[in-house]
Amino acid sequence: MNITSFKALMVDKQSDRFEIGIRDLSLADLPQENVTIRVSYSSINYKDGLAATPDGRVLRAYPMIPGIDLAGTVVSSSDSRWREGDEVIATGYGLGTDYFGGYSEYARIRGDWLTALPQGLTLREAMIIGTAGFTAALSLHRLESNGLVPGAGPVLVLGATGGVGSHAVAMLARAGYDVTASTGKSSEHDYLRMLGAREIISREALQAPEGSRRALNSEHWAAAVDPVGGASLPYVLSTIRYGGSVALSGLTGGGEFPGTVFPFILRGVNLLGIDSVYCPSPMRETLWQRIASDWKPARLDAMVSDEVSLADLPAALPAILKGGVRGRTVVRIAQE
Repeated sequence: MNITSFKALMVDKQSDRFEIGIRDLSLADLPQENVTIRVSYSSINYKDGLAATPDGRVLRAYPMIPGIDLAGTVVSSSDSRWREGDEVIATGYGLGTDYFGGYSEYARIRGDWLTALPQGLTLREAMIIGTAGFTAALSLHRLESNGLVPGAGPVLVLGATGGVGSHAVAMLARAGYDVTASTGKSSEHDYLRMLGAREIISREALQAPEGSRRALNSEHWAAAVDPVGGASLPYVLSTIRYGGSVALSGLTGGGEFPGTVFPFILRGVNLLGIDSVYCPSPMRETLWQRIASDWKPARLDAMVSDEVSLADLPAALPAILKGGVRGRTVVRIAQE
């Protein structure tokens, strides 16, 4: 490869100095891993927003290239599984937090971390989905593995206008479920109905009535996808039907919740932890195939709230931490 330099977003923190900006790098600046990729697209996730702040506490070392997602084309490989010209996806495994990530025109990562782009998706579509959509798909898979089937009752999605929530609504609807979307944004009801939500409720509807200390409430939801956590989780658990499950993948509502054991021991409710970072490769391949086929959202492009360039990233990243982003922000990396 005759690549003299390329551009990447670099974050650096030394003592009380924090810097973020576009830098010119060479291939020698990349990690010594076995597959080099020309990155076409990435996306903005909540963790990426944290990485762009001095007190985000998600980066293990500095300097760092953030971007926990990437999709692109292999340009060189010493891994026999990957050849020049292969189109690939990479999410998780510490990409963008422990290792240089996707906000770079070129990336060099381990072949073990790659998934072949499945038939039915373009590189851009793969990054509309990204970690957020993969997390939603993993949540649906775990719920179904624990007994959820279409017709079992309404499935609740919290934080429904966010990246994970939007994809969960769309994938559940595509799979034949009766979806109820919870949001604090009254202006986004049409968006959620377009994704497939049959019912929309407010964020406040998932809080226990003031003064109530009931450990169990009336059974309502067959299951829930929760990328929020925090104060709403105990009430949600207390309203899950007997034997139902909550797939928990996030903590935008906080890392602690004042729950009880009663939903688990009296109704057999399952609290399923969803970790997309270290999900094993065979499961990744299976889920990406489903995302590209029977779970692919019917209106995928409608989830894109914005598409930005690499140069736009320093200004675009803070918005996701303010809770004002609907759906997904795609990052166009390659210079066509």
